[in-house]
Amino acid sequence: MISFEPTDEQKMLIQTARAFAEEHLRRVARESDETGQVPEDVIARGWSLGLLPSNIPEAYGGFGEPSALTMALALEELGWGDLTLALYLMAPTAVAMPLLLYGTEAQKKDFLPRFCGESFVKAAAALLEPAFRFNPFQLATTAHREGEDYVLQGTKIAVPFGPEAELLLVYADEGGTTQAFLVERGAPGLVVRERDRYAGIQALPTYEVELAGCRVPACHKVGGEVGIDMARLLERSRVALAAMAVGLARGAFEYARDYAKQRVQFGEPIAHRQAIAFMIAEMAIDIDAARLMVWEAAWKLDRGEDAARESYLAKLFADDMALRVADGAVQTLGGHGYIRDHPVEMWLRNARGLPILEGLVMV
Repeated sequence: MISFEPTDEQKMLIQTARAFAEEHLRRVARESDETGQVPEDVIARGWSLGLLPSNIPEAYGGFGEPSALTMALALEELGWGDLTLALYLMAPTAVAMPLLLYGTEAQKKDFLPRFCGESFVKAAAALLEPAFRFNPFQLATTAHREGEDYVLQGTKIAVPFGPEAELLLVYADEGGTTQAFLVERGAPGLVVRERDRYAGIQALPTYEVELAGCRVPACHKVGGEVGIDMARLLERSRVALAAMAVGLARGAFEYARDYAKQRVQFGEPIAHRQAIAFMIAEMAIDIDAARLMVWEAAWKLDRGEDAARESYLAKLFADDMALRVADGAVQTLGGHGYIRDHPVEMWLRNARGLPILEGLVMV
């Protein structure tokens, strides 16, 4: 029997993440969107919650065990606070989790403690490429062995932190399979281009990165000769992003619902109008459906089961749902929804970017 009641530990985590999201992420979200900058004190406070170290065993500097479901619960709250800032704060998971799951013992002992300190670590994944019909199992970026090194050749896009990244996890094709390589800042042949400019998620600094014969030690191939299971990592990324999408949608729904109750037209709240009431009800239904899909996929991951179908469907539905709900929130506010005095237009722009963020975070 599946229980839908969070454990006491999970309830505490949800409350903590929700309080942080409300007091800090919501407070600076609009300013960060306008300026494209993230306040360092907010990230430092978010890092102090210990969400990532709580998924890393004590042997590697952390204080817990990995749980996809518990992480998904926290990510929903952060997505509710602000998707962009949540992506910034949780970007290091896309490096730490593959290391924890597939890294050699030496790699775990060398790199994982870096994610368990007091300071935020600017580490990120470099997966996406500038290609039509991008396929993570058929990458244009290549890796080939030359003596004691691997040489990486190719171009990546939407790479968080760019020139400030301390550590990148670069995915590349090696002999027909996708593998991951740890690239530290300053590696020869690592070239960072200009910062991306998007309609949404504007406070997340992402860049195009060129790997022009970038050389990394052979010991930086994650998993050594065995390598990684790319399919499983995609499942974890899709669950994480779907959870954030649920959080964004929940925020838009709550704002539209409250506005509809307070906005009076023709002598009564607009929430009494059937068209508005039905639209808000459909938002609530879709959000609950997406959340349950996320939970199921995360639950299967925690049980070590194949979650390919569940994670893919959760991500596909949540992406579409978040955009639909955010658009519905804009419609509920009418003309007010399109001005920056209200956050719904920002949430709509952010929701539009969800489908292109694969690989940026993981549970």
